[in-house]
Amino acid sequence: MKFNALALAAAVGAVATPAFAQTVPQAAPVTAPQVMVSAPMTAAPVPTVNIHAPASGHCGLFQTCANTRIGLGKGDFIVRLSALGVLPEDRDSSLSLNGAHLGGRVKATRQVMPELTFEYFFTDNVSVDLIAASTRHEIAAEGVPGLGKVDVGSAWVLPPTVTFAWHFRPHKRFNPYVGVGATLAWFHNVSPAGGPLTQKLNLGVTGGPSVNVGFDYQVVGNWFFNFDVKQMFMRVHAWAQNNAETTKITAHDSLDPTVVGAGIEYRF
Repeated sequence: MKFNALALAAAVGAVATPAFAQTVPQAAPVTAPQVMVSAPMTAAPVPTVNIHAPASGHCGLFQTCANTRIGLGKGDFIVRLSALGVLPEDRDSSLSLNGAHLGGRVKATRQVMPELTFEYFFTDNVSVDLIAASTRHEIAAEGVPGLGKVDVGSAWVLPPTVTFAWHFRPHKRFNPYVGVGATLAWFHNVSPAGGPLTQKLNLGVTGGPSVNVGFDYQVVGNWFFNFDVKQMFMRVHAWAQNNAETTKITAHDSLDPTVVGAGIEYRF
């Protein structure tokens, strides 16, 4: 009986064991998500521009820099130093002795002297300038019947001239212009030639209109070259006599000088 109980228990255990011994299915292994790591990104190079001012902090006197204005225009003030040639034309003249008409003509010599000019631009196209110069001229009466050439004397003339000019190409290196103005001339340091006829000499104040043409050219920085031709229209009245005032020569002359100047100028 005992044996049978043991056998029965063993049989039950053998039948029950497979049910409990079944393997529980295991979950699939969890794989961590992979993160794609790319190479570090590099920013594109930025082009560099040199915007630094010159080491000195300003543009040199004889340099054309980025901030140098090209050409001339409104608000510019110019000082010019030129070599000036004064060429009297003596277009029409007459001579008289003690009121009686003489033949012949008046002749004044040509002269070269320095000239100083000041110019200001009201607009890009319109400027006004004033020239200051003084030249010395010898004066003679030529072709006088019975006398030939008579030396009259010499005099210095100061002809300040104001000119208004129209500039055709403002803010360009080459800038031609034309102008109109007026001249007032007076004579100083008058020296009679002496001799029996011309021991005293008097030249009156005169003046008249003038026209001119010329150009400015920017050489470097604020430095310019200028060439200018003026034609002045003026008639001179003069007389010469001896100390006893017994003879008096009176002269009327269309002096009409052509004035040619070339020089360097600076813009302020």
